[in-house]
Parts: sequence; C-alpha cells; structure tokens
Amino acid sequence: MTATHTTHRSTAKQNWAAGTMVFAGVMLMLAGLLDIFRGIMAIAEDDVFVTTRNYVFEFDLTSWGWIHLALGVLGVVVSLGLFRAATWARVAGVAIAGLIIIANFLSLPYYPVWSVVLIAFSAFVIWALCTVRRDDSFEPFESPGRDI
Repeated sequence: MTATHTTHRSTAKQNWAAGTMVFAGVMLMLAGLLDIFRGIMAIAEDDVFVTTRNYVFEFDLTSWGWIHLALGVLGVVVSLGLFRAATWARVAGVAIAGLIIIANFLSLPYYPVWSVVLIAFSAFVIWALCTVRRDDSFEPFESPGRDI
C-alpha cells in the first residue's frame, strides 16, 4: 500500500513538473512572439510608439526595434527547447526572460501597456522555470502510467 502511495506522489510531482515546464514554454513563446512583433514595428518606425523627450535610456526607435527583435527570436528558440524539457533551455529561459524584463522596463515610455504585459509574461516564465526542482524528472508529453 505504501508503494502505491509513493508512486501516486511521484506521478503527481511529474505531472506538476511537466505542467509548469509547458506553461513556461508557452508563456516564453508568447513573450518572444510579442517582442518580435514589437521589434518589427519599431524597425518600421510605426506610429504606435510614443516619442518622449529627456528620457535617461533614450535610444533611437530602430535600435530598440533590433533589441526587441533579437530577444524575441531568442525567446522563441528557447521556448522550443523548453517543450523538449532540455536543461539548457531552463537556464537560458530564465536569462532571456530576465533580459526581456529589463529591455521592456527601459523602453517603457515608448509603449507602456505592451511593456507591462511583456514584463508580466516574463515574470511568469521565471516563476515557472524556478519552481520545478532538478530532481523532478519528467517527460513532458508522456502519459503517466505508460511503460514503454
């Protein structure tokens, strides 16, 4: 009876780990895609951006566009690694999400609502990637209780 309870607990941990990893992958994919779109809009010098004067971190709008485009592409690539449950993707995911938060904070006056949304998405990614422990081994797309 104890073995059954332990197996159930282990399966629950594996399901929790798989769920948070998939959540982090989806959120990082969304943040990356939104950052790619923002970068393209800034490179094209779209009129949706607000121009502010006397901002400490003032870059050219095109420079912000390339920064966001690069971070978005990296975010999408890392999210694909998260779907494969790669360890490198967990580390890189936290790093890329942190850089996305910093870039969106620094470019906050140019497009405030979008920046806040991306900061929230990236914060959820960091939370999800940091809550799964290393000893919670799992296969994200394997059904529990199925032996191959």
